[in-house]
Amino acid sequence: MAGIKALVALSFSGALGLTFLLLGCVLEHFGVYWPMFVLIFYILSPIPNLIARRHADDTESSNACRELAYFLTTGIVVSAYGLPVVLARKSVIQWGACGLVMAGNCVIFLTILGFFLIFGGGDDFSWEQW
Repeated sequence: MAGIKALVALSFSGALGLTFLLLGCVLEHFGVYWPMFVLIFYILSPIPNLIARRHADDTESSNACRELAYFLTTGIVVSAYGLPVVLARKSVIQWGACGLVMAGNCVIFLTILGFFLIFGGGDDFSWEQW
Protein backbone atom coordinates (compact mmCIF):
# COMPACT_ATOMS: atom_id res chain seq x y z
CA MET A 1 0.00 0.00 0.00
CA ALA A 2 2.95 2.32 0.56
CA GLY A 3 3.84 2.06 -3.13
CA ILE A 4 0.37 3.22 -4.14
CA LYS A 5 0.59 6.24 -1.84
CA ALA A 6 3.98 7.13 -3.30
CA LEU A 7 2.62 6.78 -6.81
CA VAL A 8 -0.33 9.04 -6.01
CA ALA A 9 1.98 11.62 -4.42
CA LEU A 10 4.27 11.56 -7.46
CA SER A 11 1.36 11.95 -9.86
CA PHE A 12 0.01 14.86 -7.82
CA SER A 13 3.38 16.62 -7.83
CA GLY A 14 3.75 16.01 -11.56
CA ALA A 15 0.35 17.55 -12.17
CA LEU A 16 1.30 20.52 -9.99
CA GLY A 17 4.51 21.06 -11.94
CA LEU A 18 2.71 20.91 -15.27
CA THR A 19 0.14 23.36 -13.90
CA PHE A 20 2.90 25.86 -13.17
CA LEU A 21 4.26 25.36 -16.68
CA LEU A 22 0.86 25.84 -18.28
CA LEU A 23 0.14 28.92 -16.17
CA GLY A 24 3.36 30.43 -17.45
CA CYS A 25 2.05 29.99 -20.97
CA VAL A 26 -1.69 30.57 -20.95
CA LEU A 27 -2.24 33.41 -18.53
CA GLU A 28 -3.72 36.35 -20.37
CA HIS A 29 -0.88 38.81 -19.83
CA PHE A 30 1.81 36.21 -20.74
CA GLY A 31 0.09 34.63 -23.73
CA VAL A 32 2.97 32.91 -25.54
CA TYR A 33 3.65 29.21 -25.70
CA TRP A 34 7.43 29.18 -26.15
CA PRO A 35 8.03 27.91 -22.59
CA MET A 36 6.29 24.65 -23.55
CA PHE A 37 9.54 23.57 -25.20
CA VAL A 38 10.83 22.56 -21.76
CA LEU A 39 8.56 19.52 -22.10
CA ILE A 40 11.25 18.13 -24.40
CA PHE A 41 13.74 18.36 -21.53
CA TYR A 42 11.29 16.63 -19.18
CA ILE A 43 11.09 13.71 -21.59
CA LEU A 44 14.83 13.58 -22.28
CA SER A 45 16.08 13.87 -18.69
CA PRO A 46 15.55 10.28 -17.47
CA ILE A 47 16.76 8.61 -20.68
CA PRO A 48 20.54 8.64 -19.98
CA ASN A 49 20.05 7.12 -16.53
CA LEU A 50 17.70 4.45 -17.89
CA ILE A 51 20.27 3.47 -20.50
CA ALA A 52 23.10 3.47 -17.95
CA ARG A 53 21.17 1.25 -15.55
CA ARG A 54 20.62 -1.28 -18.31
CA HIS A 55 24.27 -1.36 -19.35
CA ALA A 56 25.95 -1.07 -15.94
CA ASP A 57 27.51 -4.24 -14.54
CA ASP A 58 26.97 -3.47 -10.87
CA THR A 59 24.99 -0.95 -8.89
CA GLU A 60 27.44 -0.39 -6.04
CA SER A 61 30.49 1.14 -7.69
CA SER A 62 30.77 3.97 -10.14
CA ASN A 63 31.73 3.36 -13.75
CA ALA A 64 32.24 5.45 -16.87
CA CYS A 65 28.82 4.68 -18.32
CA ARG A 66 27.00 5.84 -15.22
CA GLU A 67 29.16 8.96 -14.87
CA LEU A 68 28.46 9.89 -18.50
CA ALA A 69 24.75 9.40 -17.86
CA TYR A 70 24.92 11.72 -14.84
CA PHE A 71 26.79 14.30 -16.91
CA LEU A 72 24.25 14.18 -19.75
CA THR A 73 21.33 14.34 -17.33
CA THR A 74 22.87 17.36 -15.64
CA GLY A 75 23.25 19.07 -19.01
CA ILE A 76 19.61 18.40 -19.86
CA VAL A 77 18.39 19.72 -16.51
CA VAL A 78 20.54 22.86 -16.73
CA SER A 79 19.24 23.44 -20.25
CA ALA A 80 15.66 23.20 -18.99
CA TYR A 81 16.42 25.96 -16.48
CA GLY A 82 18.38 28.00 -19.00
CA LEU A 83 15.80 28.09 -21.79
CA PRO A 84 13.22 30.24 -19.94
CA VAL A 85 15.94 32.63 -18.77
CA VAL A 86 17.24 33.07 -22.32
CA LEU A 87 13.70 33.60 -23.60
CA ALA A 88 13.02 36.18 -20.90
CA ARG A 89 16.31 38.01 -21.52
CA LYS A 90 15.45 38.27 -25.22
CA SER A 91 11.94 39.56 -24.31
CA VAL A 92 10.23 36.64 -26.00
CA ILE A 93 8.45 35.84 -22.72
CA GLN A 94 7.88 37.95 -19.63
CA TRP A 95 9.77 37.44 -16.38
CA GLY A 96 6.62 36.32 -14.59
CA ALA A 97 6.21 33.51 -17.08
CA CYS A 98 9.89 32.66 -16.56
CA GLY A 99 9.30 32.39 -12.81
CA LEU A 100 6.32 30.10 -13.26
CA VAL A 101 8.26 27.88 -15.65
CA MET A 102 11.16 27.75 -13.16
CA ALA A 103 8.76 26.70 -10.40
CA GLY A 104 7.35 24.04 -12.70
CA ASN A 105 10.87 22.85 -13.50
CA CYS A 106 11.69 22.46 -9.81
CA VAL A 107 8.56 20.46 -9.12
CA ILE A 108 8.84 18.24 -12.20
CA PHE A 109 12.52 17.43 -11.75
CA LEU A 110 11.99 16.66 -8.06
CA THR A 111 9.14 14.38 -9.14
CA ILE A 112 11.41 12.57 -11.61
CA LEU A 113 14.09 12.24 -8.92
CA GLY A 114 11.51 10.95 -6.45
CA PHE A 115 10.32 8.37 -8.95
CA PHE A 116 13.81 6.97 -9.40
CA LEU A 117 14.50 7.01 -5.66
CA ILE A 118 11.25 5.24 -4.79
CA PHE A 119 10.90 2.80 -7.67
CA GLY A 120 14.52 2.33 -8.79
CA GLY A 121 15.81 0.40 -5.81
CA GLY A 122 15.93 -2.97 -7.53
CA ASP A 123 13.78 -4.68 -4.91
CA ASP A 124 10.50 -6.48 -5.60
CA PHE A 125 8.62 -3.17 -6.02
CA SER A 126 10.34 -1.31 -8.83
CA TRP A 127 9.45 0.61 -11.97
CA GLU A 128 10.58 -2.31 -14.12
CA GLN A 129 7.34 -4.13 -13.22
CA TRP A 130 5.34 -1.72 -15.36
